Amino acid sequence: MDVNLTLVLAVAAVACVAMLVVTIVLFVKVLRTRALLREAGLPLSNRAAYWGALIYVVSPVDLLPDPVYLDDIGVLLLALRSLHAASAKAVGGPRRSARQRADA
Repeated sequence: MDVNLTLVLAVAAVACVAMLVVTIVLFVKVLRTRALLREAGLPLSNRAAYWGALIYVVSPVDLLPDPVYLDDIGVLLLALRSLHAASAKAVGGPRRSARQRADA
């Protein structure tokens, strides 16, 4: 019985660390998009998505308790997707990948 509890706790700890790592990676990606915001001159709504995501991640108020970072990951992914779409529109349309250029 004691071995099972230890195993469950170990798996839970690994899952929490993995979610924390993903959250930190996404947080860094969102921070790096700040330069992109400045260059592209994005509208206020997109800048609000950026700052809203950063504030949500560092705020102590969460939808899920802090050991579960799924809500933070979701907010960061939505902000990155919004910023990517807005930057593609500002640059002049979606960028084509190397694979799409090779097919053309």
